Amino acid sequence: MSAPDRPAHAHTVASLPLTIGAGLRTAVRRHPDKVALSLGPRELRYGALGERINRVANAAGAMGLAPGAHVVLIAPNCIEYLELVAGLADAGLAAVTANPHLTMPELAAICDDAQAQAIICHDSLEEQVRAINAVPAERIVTIGRDYEAWRDRGSSDPAGPVIDEHATFAISYTSGTTGRPKGVLLSHRSRVLTFFAMAVEYGCYGPDDLTLALAPMYHGAGFAFACAPLYFGGTTRILAKFDPERTLHELQDSAATSVFMVPTHFHALFALPEAVRAAHRYPALKTIISNAAPLAQPMKERIVDYFGEGLLFEAYGSTEGGIVSNLRPVDQLRKLQCVGLPFPCTEIRILGEDGAPVAPGTPGEVWSRSAYLFNGYWRQPEATAEATRDGWLSVGDLGRLDSEGYLYIEGRKKDMIISGGINVYPREIEELLQTHPAVHEAAVVGIADPQWGEAVVACIVRRPDASVDGAELERLCRERLAKFKVPKSFRFVDEIPRNPSGKVVKRMLREGLENQTGG
Repeated sequence: MSAPDRPAHAHTVASLPLTIGAGLRTAVRRHPDKVALSLGPRELRYGALGERINRVANAAGAMGLAPGAHVVLIAPNCIEYLELVAGLADAGLAAVTANPHLTMPELAAICDDAQAQAIICHDSLEEQVRAINAVPAERIVTIGRDYEAWRDRGSSDPAGPVIDEHATFAISYTSGTTGRPKGVLLSHRSRVLTFFAMAVEYGCYGPDDLTLALAPMYHGAGFAFACAPLYFGGTTRILAKFDPERTLHELQDSAATSVFMVPTHFHALFALPEAVRAAHRYPALKTIISNAAPLAQPMKERIVDYFGEGLLFEAYGSTEGGIVSNLRPVDQLRKLQCVGLPFPCTEIRILGEDGAPVAPGTPGEVWSRSAYLFNGYWRQPEATAEATRDGWLSVGDLGRLDSEGYLYIEGRKKDMIISGGINVYPREIEELLQTHPAVHEAAVVGIADPQWGEAVVACIVRRPDASVDGAELERLCRERLAKFKVPKSFRFVDEIPRNPSGKVVKRMLREGLENQTGG
């Protein structure tokens, strides 16, 4: 039987592309006089935001930057950040959102790898940006010095190029926790569809909502959770940097309806005196979202106890895969050490070492498939091929699904410890150690050992004014864990090394331990 005829107009119907700029412009037309962004006393209304996005796009074109070029953006959270990413994207350019805490050699390496043709930096970083000599001096624009004059030389008319929604709008470099950073190519379409799924799943990105954006916007999640409210006509209040007490004040005084935080933020909040936390209430708050690193179960319980039930969501994902799963408030205290069900329009499967699906409850490698996946790694086709398979993506995380389809993360494939020939998953041990009232944080790694191949070592940060020793923690582990999982030693440290997005950098822990000569 032949296929039915297509309507004559099937190839002529035009639709609004799923791009960052197209969506923001519709919000501008709906709410031109409404506050879109604020930071401290500064406010930017939608009408002005739309004009500034157009000017950025046209100013970039006037620099001689052709569509497809890469522009490094290196700045802390500021009110100009979102207009820059959106404006560059409207000109067909990709913003390379670099970490402002990079050293000069690290920044130079990223500029070189990304083949940067221009750099836009904050004035606090201008000296080091000019010192690396990565682009011609006339293609360096400095926020706080010459940026406004540069931007306002551009026309306020919409930029000319027609943007393909599948094109790359930004390049986010991985944190390098397990090796050399890679440039992750993010498409307009994947990010916009993520915004729509977030709006449905979290229920806090409508025109009447205000989000407090305190995570760094150079990070993929920090940008997404700051930009999504604007896409739907809400308001984003930016914090230039995270301060725990200031965050509590802002949540209360701004009447924020949502906030995205990483576990490091929560640790800092709960390190404040109890009287400080008790002085604040958050009646408008609808949603708290945690992501970027695992939340220990005791911390989840503290968050629910302090902020109240029905607010906390824990998302699991990656820069490459977007949000993969989400644990909703109703399940926070029911599904322990869990990261939830697949995110809307997402499939998850767990594969064994032979590449075949494993039974529920069996650990394996986590693979996901959705419309939110990246476009690949910049100039690294081998790495892209290794991470993808028939439309599925893995970033090397290990996990398991229970009989109801809920996902539990066991750790990273590269962090898995093989001790005495047996696989040991660090997260299970870390979760147990963090139930001890004297333990503030715990990170478990494997170090080279002539007898075991790898010896399990637990690094512990004690709570202030609390006391515990290795013998006590060893007894706790022996009561709850199989013998092969019990750490061979416990090391007490002042802090666990983390990158700015809150992920533990276990490579640094291992290197430090292996360089030590004693306990």
